[in-house]
Amino acid sequence: MNVEQNIDKLYKMTEKCEICPRKCGVSRIKGQKGLCRTADKIFIASHNVHMGEEPPITGTKGSGTIFFSNCVLSCVFCQNYPISQLGNGKEVSIDGFVDIMLRLQDKGVHNINFVTPTHYSAQIAKAVYLARQKGLEIPVLSNNSGYENIETLKLLEGLIDIYLPDIKYSDNNIAFKYSGVKDYVEVNREALKEMKRQTGDLKLKDDGIAYKGILVRHLVLPGNIENTKNSLKFITEELSKETFVSLMAQYHTAHKSDNFPELSKSLTQDEYNQALYELENLGLENGWQQDI
Repeated sequence: MNVEQNIDKLYKMTEKCEICPRKCGVSRIKGQKGLCRTADKIFIASHNVHMGEEPPITGTKGSGTIFFSNCVLSCVFCQNYPISQLGNGKEVSIDGFVDIMLRLQDKGVHNINFVTPTHYSAQIAKAVYLARQKGLEIPVLSNNSGYENIETLKLLEGLIDIYLPDIKYSDNNIAFKYSGVKDYVEVNREALKEMKRQTGDLKLKDDGIAYKGILVRHLVLPGNIENTKNSLKFITEELSKETFVSLMAQYHTAHKSDNFPELSKSLTQDEYNQALYELENLGLENGWQQDI
């Protein structure tokens, strides 16, 4: 694998952009903004030591989290919408991005955690490559929506140690209604398989800290329990029963969710209990649950 060639290919993909599955075709490398509302510059909303991820990601010293501005999806219930949808953040150069990673490592974090990274895949690949030349040694984590272009993922192989993707939907009608894309299910499922191929199931050191693998997240949405059941069924049948799953109950109304009656209310304990039952029934024993 020639990392430098892969980085060049990723930048080439932004000439008529096909970095994400939407393949909007604009010349981002020339400063045009794609459907992700992003051109060629990196915008970062925040970077800090984060203690709120799953136990093997947060550990005792935290995760070095970098929140990128904008997103390839337009989720009506996004809880980070000021960053993902409104684009809050500051422009950062590649060298500045590298420095952020190294400074987070100096703080003792267990990993570098890229949140909503998809549309910055080319810049991330270059920055990680340069950071490793300058002494970055901790694992690099992609905390993404699960809506990924397979070709982009293949070019990132070897640069991403841990994948933390969502499986949001098992029904494309729901995906289009809530996130604005009509092919989420097929794209997401192939992407999860590719991430699994690259890194395998989540691997933990003796101290319980993850260093490689895939951990799949699913946010249980109110009024959509069948969406959850079918998503978990896919994980069991197409990934493995050994897959680590984070079943999240942290839904709350945000952004445009009040425009949808089923999303304008909180998740109930009964709905989450149904999701937990399905998790157990399918034999998905690895992972984490939340209290409502």
